[in-house]
Amino acid sequence: MSRLYLLDDHAIMRDGLRAVLQAAGHVVVGEGDDATVCVAEIARLQPQVVLLDLNLAKGGTGLDVLQLLRARCLAAHVLVLTMSGEPRNVTQALALGALGYVLKGSPAVELLRAVEAVAAGRGHLGPGVSQLLVRHLARPAPEEDMLAVLSVRERQIMRLVVQGDTSAAIASRLHLSPKTVDTYRSRLMAKLGVADVVALVRMAVRAGLVDDM
Repeated sequence: MSRLYLLDDHAIMRDGLRAVLQAAGHVVVGEGDDATVCVAEIARLQPQVVLLDLNLAKGGTGLDVLQLLRARCLAAHVLVLTMSGEPRNVTQALALGALGYVLKGSPAVELLRAVEAVAAGRGHLGPGVSQLLVRHLARPAPEEDMLAVLSVRERQIMRLVVQGDTSAAIASRLHLSPKTVDTYRSRLMAKLGVADVVALVRMAVRAGLVDDM
């Protein structure tokens, strides 16, 4: 069975987790609610698995803990156990090295299944988490994400175009030739799949670029 460390800001939650885990034969070697203090303890105690809540009251967030563990090259595998089903939190946690992500409220059998998988170095997403990610990935990409295909110069010219500047005015402002500006404008519109300036303005408004100007 596995050696575990519990990092959660609610003592009653840690008590419940400890009872479930110990009944299944696992050993809880430490626990706490302070991100910074707990990372130091994890380095000292060398657990196989860290059960980590993302919402901590002291020393930082669960994402901060993941960054600290990675920076210190600690070997513990991390299973996130949290209330947050926000897809961005899931993807950030996985990108920072978490192997598993389970929502609080899942049955004990699901938690134990996740602990065993993560302890063995395998990834594990709770059923609710998997469904959230599938729905999130199935959504059309927001305009801001679409604008990521633009270069810094193309985005700069797009801002000036949508605020009504002519190619000559943009060329003067950016110290370019009008022909170069037209080339940039044609290229960025092709990348974004828009046929005219009106469509370009609509996309800029939805992406929040107009408010930024």
